Amino acid sequence: MILITGASKGVGHFLYKELKKNGFDVIGTYNSTIEKEVETDPNYFKVDISNYNSVENWLSAIQVKLNDIVLINCAGISYNSFAHKSDICEWKNVIDVNVTGTFNVIRNILPLMREQNYGRIINFGSVVCQLPTPGISAYAASKAALNGLTKVLAVENASKGITVNSINLGYVSVGMGVEQVPLVYQEKMKNQIPAGRFCEPIEIYNTIIYLINTEYVNGSILDINGGIV
Repeated sequence: MILITGASKGVGHFLYKELKKNGFDVIGTYNSTIEKEVETDPNYFKVDISNYNSVENWLSAIQVKLNDIVLINCAGISYNSFAHKSDICEWKNVIDVNVTGTFNVIRNILPLMREQNYGRIINFGSVVCQLPTPGISAYAASKAALNGLTKVLAVENASKGITVNSINLGYVSVGMGVEQVPLVYQEKMKNQIPAGRFCEPIEIYNTIIYLINTEYVNGSILDINGGIV
């Protein structure tokens, strides 16, 4: 069973559809994004991952389906502001969702993975950890924290057949950020990427499949960025 948080839009939504198309059993979560497709799909659940009880109730409701679990943590938010001008509540909300929320899901699912001696946890970091961008201190801090969390969890759970890895995404043609950038600036961004283009979602999907199938890749931070260094 594959669980995807943040599966109602962007990369998470693409992975949800692509995995289902290829015959995988998939369950997705959404929170603020409500679309007709989501509302009518019984495999979507409304979950506020920053609320531990909400996560706990969701996983309790689907526990009978949970075998050979793959958890893909796509849920995340961003907030743009220079640090010295930032709203502390907005800044904290990014950490609450991106870091604490991701941990809430992992914390609830790990005991079952350990009991079954199998699990795959895939987190999503960002290129901003290596290429800082002004105004996104909360987002960058949250993604750097996930990279550290990934490595610790891998060490703690490797003996139980569980792998924990993180994908540091560069600029992707769907999802948070790029689609909101005017086309003229998108071209400038592409010129900074050695590959000369944005990442295609299918390339993320292929990496997910690789991580599911390869147990010896564990505690790794995989860069998908077209050669940005």
